[in-house]
Amino acid sequence: MPLAAAAQTAPASGSAPAERGEPSYKYQAYVGYGYTSINQVDQSRNGLQGTDLSLTRDWGKYFGITAQGGYYKYPYDTTNPGDPSVTMVLLGPVLHAPLIGKSSVFVHALFGGQHTGGESITPDIAFAWGGGIGVEYRLTGRFSLRTFGDMIDTATAEDPDNLGYSPHRHANAHATIGLVYQF
Repeated sequence: MPLAAAAQTAPASGSAPAERGEPSYKYQAYVGYGYTSINQVDQSRNGLQGTDLSLTRDWGKYFGITAQGGYYKYPYDTTNPGDPSVTMVLLGPVLHAPLIGKSSVFVHALFGGQHTGGESITPDIAFAWGGGIGVEYRLTGRFSLRTFGDMIDTATAEDPDNLGYSPHRHANAHATIGLVYQF
């Protein structure tokens, strides 16, 4: 028998070779640079810059829950009156799907609270909600570049003597770009 024929073996019956696909990660941690407008501050012409953080838990290929926080303190321009800051903590569902090649798209709806500091805004912590859309581009197996924008509404009073019981809403544009780590 030739040597080449002796070296060949047949696989055991019923066993198939294991297929290797992309690893499936359940969590995404995000950190990025962000911008938010501050329409709840009177005579505000420019927004604030700051940091955005989020943690997403995925259930399956298309659905997840995300917790997002942000702190904005640094004015985009010095023409804003006062010394405002914005802190927000939001939570909500996210739907994501592959787009083209290494890119994917997602939409989210968020609910939580927003605090406007450095100004006399009533209430100090207001109910906040909103939604947005974003795009991710996979850089490596675990890292992606993410950018997204959304509109966050808050229920703050225009009249400080109103004690926070006001139907007035202020919509703030919010945009961010940063890095995602999947684990």
